Amino acid sequence: MVKNRPTRVMISSLRMIKREFLKDKWALTALILLCITFVTIFIWALFLDTDKVMTVSVLQQYDRPGTNGMILGADQGGRDVLSMLILGARNSITIGFAVTIMMLVIGILFGVIAGYYGGLVDNLMMRFLDFMMTLPMLLLIIVIVSIIPHYTMITFVLVMGAFYWVGTARLIRSKALSEAKKDYISAAKTSGASDLKIIFSELLPNLSSIIVVETILSLTANIGIEVGLTFLGFGLPDSVPSLGTLISYAQDPDVLTTKLWVWLPAALLILFICVGISYVGNVVRRTFDARQRLG
Repeated sequence: MVKNRPTRVMISSLRMIKREFLKDKWALTALILLCITFVTIFIWALFLDTDKVMTVSVLQQYDRPGTNGMILGADQGGRDVLSMLILGARNSITIGFAVTIMMLVIGILFGVIAGYYGGLVDNLMMRFLDFMMTLPMLLLIIVIVSIIPHYTMITFVLVMGAFYWVGTARLIRSKALSEAKKDYISAAKTSGASDLKIIFSELLPNLSSIIVVETILSLTANIGIEVGLTFLGFGLPDSVPSLGTLISYAQDPDVLTTKLWVWLPAALLILFICVGISYVGNVVRRTFDARQRLG
């Protein structure tokens, strides 16, 4: 029976999420549109050559939409805005997912160990966590990115993931600390199960709800952080397309007012992605709160 517990918990959680989405048509619509958007972006990006898309063509500078076969026109370098939009969206979404996975792995391991063992282990780990939270993380990322020569998208992901796991660790730790005191954990210890088995077979499945919600909401934040840093000039290298690159053109008053095709599609796309993911995340969070559940 104990061996089947994680599976039962996961199946029950998935059924609740499915039922809640079926009750909320707006959330279901947002989820479907996001899936279609992501699949379209990633498949379309497979047929694009980044080097070719990023090649500057001065003669096509700020070509209007529909000129020379460019549906959304060209940017200040004569590059196809639609192709940059697809590649930029793929890169921004990929970074968002990669950073989210990295921060979850570090944060969950750190938080679960601190919460499960408690006592001196928890005190020592929390003091380190408190120190990390006092650091100006965004400023540190900007400094590190500025001093690293020839940094890549992978480097950028590693730098972001190295700092943004702290909030996740604190959240998981508080929940794990509460769960570790419950009877099923005591029963597992009494039966002679190892700490590793208890953590992965008993404790983590009961943290699945908070992990799912944290994953979805963190994804939105991480995509936004990457776009924001690139907008400020401290994100991806100039040779790598990003939604932040296109939006940054709006800093030019002339482009902002008279060349909407350069930055507006990227702004609308990032708005749709972030709002859509946030809405889905709120529905998932509501699913695990019986007082707010619709069904």
